[in-house]
Amino acid sequence: MPQIVQLLASPVHRYVGRPADGPAPAPPGELVEDVRIRAGLGIVGDRYFGRPAHREASVTLIAQESLPPGADLTQVRRNVLTHGIPVDELVGLVLTLDSGDGPVRLRVHRAAPPCAWLDVTVAPGTWKALRGRGGVRCAPLNDGVLRVGPVEVTVDS
Repeated sequence: MPQIVQLLASPVHRYVGRPADGPAPAPPGELVEDVRIRAGLGIVGDRYFGRPAHREASVTLIAQESLPPGADLTQVRRNVLTHGIPVDELVGLVLTLDSGDGPVRLRVHRAAPPCAWLDVTVAPGTWKALRGRGGVRCAPLNDGVLRVGPVEVTVDS
């Protein structure tokens, strides 16, 4: 069964400056067991919540299968880590996730290309290895809650 493996809602942007300088320190509590999502706004408490420039990209997903063993959301800076969902194949579609609190519909707008920071935060070579598999940027179409654990998945056009 597909799963939500991790959820990240971070109030700060940690990758500033040059990758060689390393990321800013992580605030406590970035990884959470559940997130509240608002239609057209994103994840409550996240750094991109309600920002006009990010409305079509306010929720990001990445497949655990794309990552090297041991890598997680604190390193790749996506919001939702899935298992068993081919998220990179869903651009242009609507992904519905229901982790027990009702369906959350996400319009998958575009790919989320990896950045050079991944060679520092995960391992050398990660940036190139994740090209075409760096996850997707989505806009939430309804309010809802996502939780870590099993998730029902529906994909529509």
